[in-house]
Amino acid sequence: MRSRKDKSTEKRKSKKIVIWIMTLFLFGCLSGFSYFIYKKVYEESNLVKNETKNKVVEKPKSINKPATKPPVQKPENNNTTIPKNIETSIKISAAGDFTLGFDEDFQYVNSFPAEANKNGLAYFTKGLNNIFKQDDLSTVNLETTLTNSKIKATKTFRFKGDPSYAKILTLSGIEAVNLANNHSHDYLQKGFEDTINNLKKEKIGYFGYNDQYVTTIKGVKVAALGYEGWNDSPDLRIKINNDIQNLRKNGVKIILIHFHWGIERDYVPNSTQKNLAHYAIDHGADLILGHHPHVVQGIEEYKGKFIVYSLGNFMFGGNKNPKDKDTFVFQQTFHLNNGILTNQKEIKVVPFSVSSVSYRNNYQPLLLKDPEEQRVKKKIIYVSNKIHGSSWTQYEK
Repeated sequence: MRSRKDKSTEKRKSKKIVIWIMTLFLFGCLSGFSYFIYKKVYEESNLVKNETKNKVVEKPKSINKPATKPPVQKPENNNTTIPKNIETSIKISAAGDFTLGFDEDFQYVNSFPAEANKNGLAYFTKGLNNIFKQDDLSTVNLETTLTNSKIKATKTFRFKGDPSYAKILTLSGIEAVNLANNHSHDYLQKGFEDTINNLKKEKIGYFGYNDQYVTTIKGVKVAALGYEGWNDSPDLRIKINNDIQNLRKNGVKIILIHFHWGIERDYVPNSTQKNLAHYAIDHGADLILGHHPHVVQGIEEYKGKFIVYSLGNFMFGGNKNPKDKDTFVFQQTFHLNNGILTNQKEIKVVPFSVSSVSYRNNYQPLLLKDPEEQRVKKKIIYVSNKIHGSSWTQYEK
């Protein structure tokens, strides 16, 4: 029979076992509940991730918003975005009468052909100091024919030179010549056409009457016109105006006009010269260049343009010893801004003598130096003051 002590001991053991079992049960329940909660949260979390991952998100549509333009690349140099002024300068030279030959009816020692045969054609250019080669365009008055024709016009003086004399123009640096004068037809139409053909062989331009010389210099169109200006007639005025306007329509920016006019050996221009010159400038001419008097006449500034009334003789085979050997080259530099002619004025008067010796004419124009240079310059100013002053001297450079 068990004692009380044994029963008490067994009771305590049974109670501990029950407590242990309950503890294990509670622990299991808690573990299961925790696992359930964890699983639930885990599954819901994955569900959200998967839904987000697989969902197509549409971009909101813009309302009335223009399409975005591609970005404009900026130039490396910001200055290129600002229009630049393109400055252009064109230097033009002009001289008077070139009579490359003589009158066969007046034979004399040391004539132009005699000098050519003895010294060669380059001889005539030695005193020029390359003045016509250091510009952009040179024009002169060719007062002769270059022909072998024998049939002459009925008049006092008939000038002609050997066709080879056209080479003298090339050697001088002359680009174009005026043919509108009283000696270009000394050997009639045949002599005139021969002259043109011989100029073409040397690639020398020509103008006058119905012929116009148009060239492009540094991208700028320049033209030269030539007329005989003995009378200020309505027909001549209409022709001058029409010629100028047609050139303008064709994009010509600078227009020169050569006039063969005036009275021989008269140092002051007459009213016909002045009226024609003013009319031509009023209707668009940019520079007026005159010849025929065989002596220099003054220069006039008119409405910002220049009128050179007479350049005188220059390389002149028509007289073996002219009393007045003074002459000059007129130069003007035209300035353009973006292809538009500006009002900037820049000129130069370069005194010459028609001969390099004083006692006769050797047909070798000579660039003058002081004191002769200043003497001729003062003479040109003096005859300019007989017209309308000499304000043009302020533009000399």
